[in-house]
Amino acid sequence: MKKRYSLRFYFAGAVAARAGDEMSGPALMLAGFALAGSTVDASSLLAGITISAAVGGPVLGALLDRAGRPGRLLAGALVLYAAGLGVILVGLGRLPFAVTILIAVVTGLLGPALSGGWTAQLPRVVPADHLPRANALDAMTFSVASLAGPALAGGVAETLGAPPAVVVSAVLIALALPTAWMLPGRPGRARGAQTTSVISDLAAGIRVIVGRPALARATLTSVVSCIAQGMLTACIPLLGERFLGGAGRGAVLLSCAAISALVANAVLARFPHSVAPDTIIWASALVQAAALALAAWGQPVVLIVAVLIAGIGEGPQLAALFAVRHREAPEHLRGQIFTTGASLKITGFALGAAAGGPVVTWSLPGALALAVSVAILAVLAFFAIPSAAVNSPENRAMSS
Repeated sequence: MKKRYSLRFYFAGAVAARAGDEMSGPALMLAGFALAGSTVDASSLLAGITISAAVGGPVLGALLDRAGRPGRLLAGALVLYAAGLGVILVGLGRLPFAVTILIAVVTGLLGPALSGGWTAQLPRVVPADHLPRANALDAMTFSVASLAGPALAGGVAETLGAPPAVVVSAVLIALALPTAWMLPGRPGRARGAQTTSVISDLAAGIRVIVGRPALARATLTSVVSCIAQGMLTACIPLLGERFLGGAGRGAVLLSCAAISALVANAVLARFPHSVAPDTIIWASALVQAAALALAAWGQPVVLIVAVLIAGIGEGPQLAALFAVRHREAPEHLRGQIFTTGASLKITGFALGAAAGGPVVTWSLPGALALAVSVAILAVLAFFAIPSAAVNSPENRAMSS
């Protein structure tokens, strides 16, 4: 099965789905503002479709782990997510806004399918000895999506209008359906072997994440790093206005971070065994802290350099996080661990953006200083979890 399923096919689907996902947020905000006429309504739509990921991720992952053909379940999730975007668009201005928000929340339950749900299937696509390089390449798809998605949303909205931008994002997600549907299934012996309930599987997945030190500290460090990244994102419009000549130009900073993350992961893909992923996790958080401190310098060129450095930290940290998850996750819980991790990161980013917004209106340097503190906290969080048991025989026995 692995020989039939091309890794390029996998990446094509991942890029399409993730670009559509990255495009959907800005497109929904633009459509919400255009059709509802309120910035509050627009931001509420984005919050609604992201916040529910914390609940949907673990459940979706548990179902993927129980499926004999997880790719078909993943394809179904993509269909429903794309359809949800269409229903939200139709409901704007026609249904009570509270109903539209509820639809966004329900749609958001499936969001982790586009991130962790895909990556959890990677070990069935490539041999084990090729997995480190494939991890780095998979992380690059997130950088490509974060670069292309917002740009597409802005470009389509500018030329055709905001509602068509939502339609295009749904189409991109739908384009990934064949890739998801054809993902390799589980070996014959593993099918139908589930005798426990979904709730038991959820509890088992949480125990693995918390109980394995390497996985626990990688998860905690990445989530806290995402809080700092959310705070930086909240600062982007004001940084653009003060130092680049316009709030809209702040998007350039996000593009710079995406480009440097893409380049960093390309280098990492060439040398996948050069640095241990556990080391990359905490070192990348430290790099992000330094970049945020540099961003507070207050000079345009220095600001751009700082954001480029931030991307160098973000990209490899994601690839290293994937490597740790693949190494530590038991096969029968892999999907749940990946989607739960994705849910936690999405929630962390949302919390960071929510906390950073009020602070940046009070003081931009203060908001950046807070983000620096959180990034340093991410480094400390890594070392706060003991590592003595990471390679113990008892810990390894749990994966058998």
